[in-house]
Amino acid sequence: MVNISLYDRETPTWCPGCGDYGVLTALKRAAANLGLDPAKTVLVTGIGCSSKINSYFYSYGIHTIHGRAAAVATGIKLSNPELEVIIAGGDGDAYAIGTEHLVHIARRNLDVAYIVMNNQIYGLTKGQVSPTSEEGFVTITTPYGSYEKPVNGPLLALASGATFIARGFSGDIVQLTQIIEEAIRHRGFALVDVLSPCVTWNKINTYDWYKANSYQLKDHDPGDRNRAFQILQDDKFALGIIYKKEEKTFEEKVYRKYVHLPLKQLEVDRSIETIYEEFR
Repeated sequence: MVNISLYDRETPTWCPGCGDYGVLTALKRAAANLGLDPAKTVLVTGIGCSSKINSYFYSYGIHTIHGRAAAVATGIKLSNPELEVIIAGGDGDAYAIGTEHLVHIARRNLDVAYIVMNNQIYGLTKGQVSPTSEEGFVTITTPYGSYEKPVNGPLLALASGATFIARGFSGDIVQLTQIIEEAIRHRGFALVDVLSPCVTWNKINTYDWYKANSYQLKDHDPGDRNRAFQILQDDKFALGIIYKKEEKTFEEKVYRKYVHLPLKQLEVDRSIETIYEEFR
């Protein structure tokens, strides 16, 4: 185990009390427990308060455009499967504009972990309704309350073929560390939905609200997919590892012996003379 300070970077500029602080701490602890090498780790993020996390975590990091973190992470992992690729973002980034990429990275079972900081609101842009906001939720863009039912991101990922589904709470860093550690260790696509309160713009879904509206999974078989579907449709949020199954990863299928090689292993001609010749 390495010292957690290895992953320190810049001081976060999140609002005091933001749930994302807990996620950052849990991620650092999990990385330390696993002994992740910052030089062989890539943290890919999209847009939003939560997506600033790779500015605060010492590793390689790529800040992509809104909703495309999963697509970029796919390219990175397939180019060099030796890298530990982690995606992080918010509910707006993952479950709205990024929904199509979530579906396809899950069904492919790419060996990456996706941490979604779910605060049920758009925080960076100052409090608009998000895809996970509850029906009736009042914001500056829904003054009469939201008319839409919330998107259930973990349920969508499970239906799409994800082989690891878990939910944590940023107010319980000990359990969240264990969950993130297991997600990174898992061979295949792992989604970790984190209840991460926005203390500035969401005065409904607070730390106390999440404590009152969640429960710990006990005596649960994470290999039971049908039961996982039922749990993810509960009125309250189940905390823990909800589903886990070992299957062949997308990389293992693509890079079968004598079929394809990762880009990193290919001999690349860096000369530009041949390119020039095409335009002569």
